[in-house]
Amino acid sequence: MNTMSTHSAPIQRPAAEQLYKDELEQLHEWDKHPRPAGWQLSPIAVEKFVAGNTEKGAPNIQRKFVAPRDLLTRVIVGLLTNRGAMLVGEPGTAKSWLSELLSAAISGSSTLLIHGGAISSINQLMYSWNDALLEKHGPCQDALVPGPLYHAMAQGRILRFEELARAPIALQDGLLSVLSERQFSIPELNEDSILFAKAGFNVVATSNTVDQGLQTMSAALKRRLNFETIYPIRNLDDEVDVVQREAHKLLLALGIDTELPEELIVCLVTMFCELRNGETIDGRSTDRITGTSMSTAEAVSVAHALGAHAHFYRDGAVDVKDLVGFLVGATLKDNPNDRRRLRHYFDLEVAHKPDPIWRKVYRYKHLI
Repeated sequence: MNTMSTHSAPIQRPAAEQLYKDELEQLHEWDKHPRPAGWQLSPIAVEKFVAGNTEKGAPNIQRKFVAPRDLLTRVIVGLLTNRGAMLVGEPGTAKSWLSELLSAAISGSSTLLIHGGAISSINQLMYSWNDALLEKHGPCQDALVPGPLYHAMAQGRILRFEELARAPIALQDGLLSVLSERQFSIPELNEDSILFAKAGFNVVATSNTVDQGLQTMSAALKRRLNFETIYPIRNLDDEVDVVQREAHKLLLALGIDTELPEELIVCLVTMFCELRNGETIDGRSTDRITGTSMSTAEAVSVAHALGAHAHFYRDGAVDVKDLVGFLVGATLKDNPNDRRRLRHYFDLEVAHKPDPIWRKVYRYKHLI
C-alpha cells in the first residue's frame, strides 16, 4: 500500500510568524519608532500588524484581529511595562489568536506555548533533568532540560499560557514569583543557580469566562496581570469579513481556491449573531442558543465545511441545504431545548426575512 511521506505533506496551519512573514519583514524595514529592549518591532508596528494598516507611508497590512484599537493599545503598553496580559472572554472569541499575533510581532516567534489544563507538575513549566546525564555528571547545565518558562526567560521571549485558570495552584504560584521577581532559582546548581529574565520576556495568558477555575486565581497573581475582556465581534460587516477571509484561508489549505457566495456568508453570520445574542440585527428579542457559544470561530468552521463539502461532493456547487445541515451540527450540542429554540427562530425570523436567500434557507427547516 502506498502512503504519503510525512515529509512531503504540507503543514496544516503554520504559526503566525510564518503565515505573515512578508508583512513582518515589511514592518521591520519600515519601523523607525522606538522599540522596547528585546522587542522585534515597536509598539506602533505591533499594533499595525494586529489591527491592519492602510495609511499612506506605511506597509499595507491585513487586519488580523477585530477589536477596539484602545484595547490593543492597553494590552501592548502593559506588556512593554512588564505587566503580563490576561485575555478573558467567551469561547471562540480568538483570544489565543491574539496572543499568537502579539507573540509573533514582539518576539518573532509564537511557539513557546503551554496549556494550563495539560500540565500537573512545576517541572513541566520551568525545568526538569535528563536522568542519564544527571546520574553521570550530577546537577549541571548539560543535564538540565529547560521548560517553556525557562526558554522564555532565557531568550527574552513571550510565553503563551493558554487556559491559565485551569492550571493547578502550585503552578500559578510558580508563575507569580517569576512575574514578581523576573527571576527564579535552580537550587540544584551551585553556580549560575539564578536565572534572570532577559529583556523582552513576558506572559500572555488566556482564560474562558465560563471556566469556574478563574475564581481560584490568587489576588496576588491577578495584580500582576492586566485583564482585558475579548468580546464577540459586534459589527455584522466586520464578522462577515472575518468569516469570509478565514474560511477562504482554510479552503486554500485544502487546495480549494474558491470564494463562497457572499449572500450565504451574510446569512450564516446573521443567524450566528442573532442566536448568540438573543436579539435580531434590528434590535428585536428572539431565541438564544445556550448550549454552544455560537462564536465567530464556529461560524468559520461552518463556512469551511460548506466549501469543502461543495468541492468534494458537489463539483464546487454550494447548496443552501448543506448550510442548514452544518448549522444544525454546530448549534445543537449540550442543551436539548436548543432544537426547539432553533425551530422557533426559523419560524419567527428566518421565514420573514425579505431577501430570497432566506426563503431558500427556511425551505430546509425540516432538517432541524
